[in-house]
Amino acid sequence: MAARVESVKRARERTASALWRALRPHQWAKNLLVFVPLALTPTLLADTAKWIALCWAFAAWSAVASAGYLANDWVDLSADRADAAKSGRPFASGVLPVPLGIAAALALAVFGVGAAALHVSSAFVAHLVAYGVLTLAYSLYLKRLLLLDVLLLAGFYTLRVLAGGAAASIALTPWLLAFSLFLFLGLAFVKRYGELQRMTDSGAGRISGRAYRREDLDLVMMLGTTSAYSSVLVLCLYINSEHVGRQYPHPGALWFLVPLLLYWVSRIWFLAKRGELPGDPVAFAVRDRVSLAVGMLMAGVLWVAIDR
Repeated sequence: MAARVESVKRARERTASALWRALRPHQWAKNLLVFVPLALTPTLLADTAKWIALCWAFAAWSAVASAGYLANDWVDLSADRADAAKSGRPFASGVLPVPLGIAAALALAVFGVGAAALHVSSAFVAHLVAYGVLTLAYSLYLKRLLLLDVLLLAGFYTLRVLAGGAAASIALTPWLLAFSLFLFLGLAFVKRYGELQRMTDSGAGRISGRAYRREDLDLVMMLGTTSAYSSVLVLCLYINSEHVGRQYPHPGALWFLVPLLLYWVSRIWFLAKRGELPGDPVAFAVRDRVSLAVGMLMAGVLWVAIDR
């Protein structure tokens, strides 16, 4: 009897662990982008109410994002089981029962939208619902379309920034939106580049469930690096704009952001070219010591720029 109880307990622990992995909590780091509009508005940094609203926004977005990851894994179940690199995912391996995963996805989606409606704003809820609908459409079909998939991935990142502005009632500048779009488009391309490179090494003709082929490798790199360096150019133009002079007490300090960003995006592409960039570049960055060091230096530069 005791052995049976222990066996049931271990099975439940395995299921709980599998569910936690399926939520992909390491991906929640992307949702910190909702804090960007407030962090870049020096005059509002002391507004506690806005920080609290953004904390709720972060929690709500993370819940809906995890619901999307569960839905995506369910849609890709057959493909993941046939892929050696993805066959260990909770659904594909059979450790996480599909009905439990679907129920968890629905619960997370309801919690996320409900928390946003109660604690943030209707404008933020609209962004969150749009994100949920688009990610579901992406999982079901849009990720199979050439170029539209990377544009959507970049859009998902930019939508987080827009949602942060809606949550904190901050109007975003065209500069921030252009910078975000180019930077995240470059990161979306580098993700596809890594997938194409691994596909080429394995001898496959194309990525499963994607529109990219082996011969697209060089073109994907060209488009990705162009997008990444365009974001650096937008940053330079922004620092030189009149808006910065009105917003920051020491705008000249922001020029130190340029070489830091230039170094980081260049390093990401070097690692991708060498086959040393595993999976999502943003998820990699939050675990990479060099990327974290660059992020801390950038935060220091911003602190100097806003220090009165």
